[in-house]
Amino acid sequence: MTLEDLVRLRRARDRMDREYAKPLDVAALAQTALMSPGHFQRSFRAAFGETPYGYLMTRRIERAKALLRRGDMSVTEVCMAVGCTSLGSFSSRFTRLVGETPSAYRARSHEEGAAIPACVARTFTRPRRTGPPPAP
Repeated sequence: MTLEDLVRLRRARDRMDREYAKPLDVAALAQTALMSPGHFQRSFRAAFGETPYGYLMTRRIERAKALLRRGDMSVTEVCMAVGCTSLGSFSSRFTRLVGETPSAYRARSHEEGAAIPACVARTFTRPRRTGPPPAP
């Protein structure tokens, strides 16, 4: 992989970070990276260790956790606010990454982290996969 390829892949990853709530598909992201969809998926996984979809969903779940901690939105509203269109898929992905359902996460107290600066809290609240990695 060339340095130019990495720059293009970072451009697509940055787009996912900025536009996580918009409908993004592999073809649009591949176009951002100036690659074919298949080459983009393989290169993204090789560079970042996960698929573009996996990365995008991690960003969405990360944002969903912040919205659920606020407590002023329902799980369905949070699901839609982060760009997911299926509550069932959102809930199952959330549960797999966080280890508890969105409703359980929203219901429990989050006061213990209130005094931690946001830049530090983000490191510790970032979703991590629980269970075996997905099959290639």
